[in-house]
Amino acid sequence: MKNVLTIAGSDSSGGAGIQADLKAFAAHGVFGMSVITAVTAQNTQGVFAVQDITPEVIAKQIEAIFEDIDVAAVKIGMVSQIETAVTIAEGLKKYNAKKIVVDPVMVSKSGFHLLNPAAEATLVRELLPLATILTPNIPEAEVITGRTIVTLSDMEDAARDILALGCKNVLMKGGHLEGDSTDILFDGDNFTYFPSPRIATKNTHGTGCTLSSAIAASLGRGMSVAEAVAAAKEYITVAIEHALTIGRGVGPTHHFYSLYKKAGMLADG
Repeated sequence: MKNVLTIAGSDSSGGAGIQADLKAFAAHGVFGMSVITAVTAQNTQGVFAVQDITPEVIAKQIEAIFEDIDVAAVKIGMVSQIETAVTIAEGLKKYNAKKIVVDPVMVSKSGFHLLNPAAEATLVRELLPLATILTPNIPEAEVITGRTIVTLSDMEDAARDILALGCKNVLMKGGHLEGDSTDILFDGDNFTYFPSPRIATKNTHGTGCTLSSAIAASLGRGMSVAEAVAAAKEYITVAIEHALTIGRGVGPTHHFYSLYKKAGMLADG
């Protein structure tokens, strides 16, 4: 079994962050490990408090994992502090980490900037060049590139700009565009389109975390980037189609739907 590491914040409601990452890892047959960067008081209706973990403790978590366990791939989620981004970059470079998926969590679904401009710049400078693949949504890509993105052609142009900043591949997520949701993978030479119909559900909490973790798990298992993205897209589509109505707000996706169905644990299975 391959071992895959997530570096992200904790979501106390279990739908996003570390908890979503570990569920996605388990669903993909890899052993999940974590470096927690922040603890949140969070549920389906919002985030109500955040306690950042000190850079010293983050560094020690990274050290504890890499000094003892072989790491096949790494997923990096929300990094809210400048010092945190620097500490993560230093740790991953120290241990020559491979197959790194960076989900540049910068802008909330409501359009609120989660990071201040200095922190955004640090994330781009420190973590983006380490990425085997970067997975921005359109608002995040607009922050990184300074572009306005309203068409598929705009997404391609933004992907070119982002790749020039040092990452090896970029998956532009098209969920914020009108019409069907089309993601675009760019490897520096070719664009690959991943179209998918919009799913009528409000329960999409943790979709970005889950998608990037699924990619990391498949990379850790030896898939190519294109194969990992295709598999992750298929996985997240099913997870959203069967999302869970939990809580009074935006519920989570169903990380284990396919496994539960195969095991006969669902009413329609």
